[in-house]
Amino acid sequence: MTSKKYMTGNLDLTKHDAGTGAHRSRKPVYMDFLPPCNHACPAGEDIQAWLALAQAGEYEAAWQKLLENNPFPAIHGRVCYHPCETACNRAYTDQEVSIHAVERFLGDLAMEKGWQPQFDAPPGGKRVLIIGAGPSGLSAAYHLIRLGHTVEIREAGPVAGGMIHFGIPAYRMPRKELNQEVQRVVDMGAVITLNHRVDDVEKERIEGGFDAVFIAVGAHLSKNIDIPSRDARKMLDAVSFLKSVENGEDLHLGRRVAIYGGGNTAMDAARTATRLGCEAVIIYRRDRDNMPAHDFEAEEALEEGVKINWLRTIKEIDNTTMTVEVMELDENGRPQPTGKTETLEADALIMAVGQDTDTGFLKQVEGIEFDWDGTVIVGPNMMTGAEGIFAGGDMVPSERSVTIATGHGKKAARYINAWLRGDSYQPAAKHPIVEHDKLHLWYSTEAPKRAQGELSPEQRLDGFEEILQGYSEKEALFEARRCLSCGNCFECDGCYGSCPEDAIIKLGKGKRYLYDYDKCTGCASCFEQCPCHAIEMVSEDAVQADQE
Repeated sequence: MTSKKYMTGNLDLTKHDAGTGAHRSRKPVYMDFLPPCNHACPAGEDIQAWLALAQAGEYEAAWQKLLENNPFPAIHGRVCYHPCETACNRAYTDQEVSIHAVERFLGDLAMEKGWQPQFDAPPGGKRVLIIGAGPSGLSAAYHLIRLGHTVEIREAGPVAGGMIHFGIPAYRMPRKELNQEVQRVVDMGAVITLNHRVDDVEKERIEGGFDAVFIAVGAHLSKNIDIPSRDARKMLDAVSFLKSVENGEDLHLGRRVAIYGGGNTAMDAARTATRLGCEAVIIYRRDRDNMPAHDFEAEEALEEGVKINWLRTIKEIDNTTMTVEVMELDENGRPQPTGKTETLEADALIMAVGQDTDTGFLKQVEGIEFDWDGTVIVGPNMMTGAEGIFAGGDMVPSERSVTIATGHGKKAARYINAWLRGDSYQPAAKHPIVEHDKLHLWYSTEAPKRAQGELSPEQRLDGFEEILQGYSEKEALFEARRCLSCGNCFECDGCYGSCPEDAIIKLGKGKRYLYDYDKCTGCASCFEQCPCHAIEMVSEDAVQADQE
């Protein structure tokens, strides 16, 4: 017979045998742990802190808190693949908190209300040159300005935004919001010079009187792949294709387009081709479980009519006919040829097999070293082998995403600031991560996340209108309040109400609590009642040793 689970669980007396009696052996201590969402964020956001402000309805304060680490909430709320949500402990209860949707709400609301970043820039700043106006360069500029420095950006392209602008279609990242968040950095004082390609870094640095340089050129070069071809029709790389569409060029692709690759760029290229009236088919050498693209990208592509030929690789192209070989995965998940071939007709082929960064212009800079793939080697402080020249984003060996690039910009800015001021920057030590098994969720709530409104597949194909519609204020407030505040006290009064000795003192809203250890017996009742694990039972001897 199973027993019904009530609000308060059964006591486990084995947890108390070492904590009560005439002599206390353990005492409770209020602590702060690291929430898994914060730990997983590549931009280093204090997610829990701004969610707490949002759930209190303090939206501008939440936005300002968010901006301490990430200057682009409206952008990241749309294009980030939110690893924070993959790590969210709420998934063990019902569903993860839709953090990115609340972030987007705050970003959009800030633009609607005209909020401006609030900060006090310290005096004595220097001049910094940034090469590249993509997410990493713009992030570095934003944080350097907050740190008191003067920043100028040189951008080879006609607009700022880098791969966010040219590599992410408008149905995912509408240009109005993108341009507004870029403009905020300009309004703070960043000077951006467009259509200015830097070929000689040292010359640019000396002529401009810059004290430091941050290089953040994006991965715009398509990787080459050798496919035997005879009279191949139209072939182009995915990045060039997406740029041409963004610029409004007429590409004359024909009726059917093949896309070679299985990453997010391949999905974007295929979905863009369908919006141009083409029939799109993706050819990829692995299966769906092993593709680099996020699964929801493939799902949305399929919904929009894109066909995906898994376990296929192109062997030869003859005019509009492609010979593809059927592959199979070995025990290690690697594709192996089978010798079986098929033919596929396509009027154009878009190559989406990855991008490289153009770092050739740095070969002449003494001290800069390169990895095997041409990326720039930097130290823990993001500095290259050349004194005063830093690099980040797609320029350095790492995973590539908008959020990672933004995090690199912030990290570099802090190290650049310290170097310019003759100081050293040491990131603050992180608290231990609080995993789900550490939580004491004695209450049960069933409150699944709110889905964002979205266009139907039929509506999407009419153009490049944004697919996801975002949250209303009511939805954003509800979603923010789903946060469990893992590892950090949110003043639920669970400890206060459970203490049998009245040993807990309330200090007032926002000030948390204090223990009266003269009354505390170490019974751990407060520890067990704290849902977010903001209390730890510590050995009495260990506490005394620390005090000594």
